[in-house]
This record gives sequence, C-alpha cells and structure tokens, in this order.
Amino acid sequence: MTRTAKAFWFNPPGTGEIRTAAVAEPGPDEVVVRALYSGISRGTETLVFRGEVPESQYKLMRAPFQEGNFPWPVKYGYLNVGLVEQGPPDLLGRTVFCLYPHQTRYVVKVSAVTPVPDDVPPERAVLAGTLETAVNALWDAAPLVGDRIAVVGAGMVGCGVAAVLAGLPGVRLQLVDTDPSRASVADALGAGFALPGDADGDCDLVLHTSATEAGLARSLELLGHEGEVVELSWYGDRRVTLPLGEFFHSRRLTVRSSQVGSVSPARRARRTFADRLALSLRLLADPRFDALLTGESAFAELPRVMPRLASGELPALCHRIVYP
Repeated sequence: MTRTAKAFWFNPPGTGEIRTAAVAEPGPDEVVVRALYSGISRGTETLVFRGEVPESQYKLMRAPFQEGNFPWPVKYGYLNVGLVEQGPPDLLGRTVFCLYPHQTRYVVKVSAVTPVPDDVPPERAVLAGTLETAVNALWDAAPLVGDRIAVVGAGMVGCGVAAVLAGLPGVRLQLVDTDPSRASVADALGAGFALPGDADGDCDLVLHTSATEAGLARSLELLGHEGEVVELSWYGDRRVTLPLGEFFHSRRLTVRSSQVGSVSPARRARRTFADRLALSLRLLADPRFDALLTGESAFAELPRVMPRLASGELPALCHRIVYP
C-alpha cells in the first residue's frame, strides 16, 4: 500500500514547487511521521536554493534524506518535527525530530528520529539541528570560565552559539553584527551586543558565523595575543581573502574550522551523532531560544516564501513552516 504526501522541491533558477511524493507502508524497523513543523536553515538552504553549491562539494553537501542532485532540482532540508503515526509502541504518538526535508508525511528508519523531550515545545524543537551545530562548535572551541568571547554574526547559528555561551560563568560575551536590530535578540539570549566597529577587543576566542569576508577579517582584529577564531561559516563557491599581515603573526593568532558533519575530535571517542542531537534537544527546554524563531508561514506558502528569504527581502533567523 502506498500513500501520498506533499514535498517542497528547489528548482532552477531560484524557484520552488510543491510536488506529490509517494509514502510506502513502513517496515518493522521504520516509522511513519506526520510533519508538524519544519525550519528553514536560512544560511545553507538559501545558498542551495540560489544554486551556489560548488561542484566539488556536491557529495558532502547532500542532506540525509535529499532527493535529486545538485545544483537542481533537489528536495532539501533538515529541520523537521513531527508526530509518529505508525511504528513501535514506545514511539507511537511521540513527537520526534528528524533531519528530513520539507514534506507533510514520510517514512524513515527508527534510528533516524530522536524523541523530543516533554519539556521542549514542538514549535521550538525545529532549532535542534542549528543547536547541534553550536554544540559541536563549542566542543571544538573549548571555551573556559572567564574567557573574553565574541560571536561575530548574529544569524541563526551565531545566536545559538551565543545562547549556549551565555551560561558559562564569568565570560565577557558580545554578539557582533552589522544589524542593530539584533541587539534585542542578544538581550533575550543573555549576551551583550555590539556593532563591528564598537566591539571589545583582546578576545581569547572569537566564533565567526557571518559568512562574510569583512566579518572574518574583523574576527581576527578582535583577538588578543594567541587568540583563536573558530570559523563556522560556509561560503559555498565564493572565495575569501584573509588579511594575514598586520598582527596575525606577531600575536600568534589561529583560525580553525568547525563543521557539524563530523563530531568534534574533542568528543568523538565518547559521543555519537545521536548523543549530540539528544543533548541539543535537551538544551532547547530553555525558553530563551524562542528569540531565534522570527517568522512563520504555512507549508503551502513555501514556493513564495523561499525566494523572499533567499533574496533577503524577508529577514529572518529561523523561519518556521507550519503543516496542515
């Protein structure tokens, strides 16, 4: 028996459509999930939507349940929260998170879903994938009590990083962005805020998430002696020029990458991908994370909403999609 669902596809050039998708009967180790909410990861998804994935990264950039091939058309996305309609008794009726694209109903292996804790609202659980990126970055960065830290780039990932860091005792924490309206978000998360030209320097650690050349250069400028920039941005097919003159060598500065596709080496021997995602969901019990949810649309509106997000006409941190 095969049922049907509706799925959103990214089409060339920078357009999208809702297509019919087949949903087969689940096997003994599978579940049927009815979507409640999905989130648009504005940085990565809009980059994919614009067709800016470099050919060398086609394999690495595939989402876990992607259909189609880059550059287009593709069914893409990875922030989906739904209700288990069929499956093992311990999951039946449970709200779960899955790294699935924007689709109304789907069948996946039991191992592909993570139960949402009872104290985490499903509406907030769409942030789990973003917070997983933040958790991995902080395992990489290993901030210390009392550190002077800047997060440059107050987008979805940067705000998630700042929210987690705000709980570290004694830190001097600033969220740095060119958009002054992000000050209210920083305040809600428990972080300070500064425009790039006003940010405090002499930092022990800077986490860069703005995906801009200027943001990365400013991140280096904010470091103190032997400080480190942890680079979370992904630039797609754009080349970035980095100023390695001036204080780069005399201050013995470091730039290192962090990417969620692998568990941080600092925890790889003791934590799995599932452990990391479960931790991220537990952290979302904190209502401060609601500040990252800045817009909402119905699933049927996705073909009109995604182009507006990709062009910047519709500003957002995480734009949430609501399913019928």
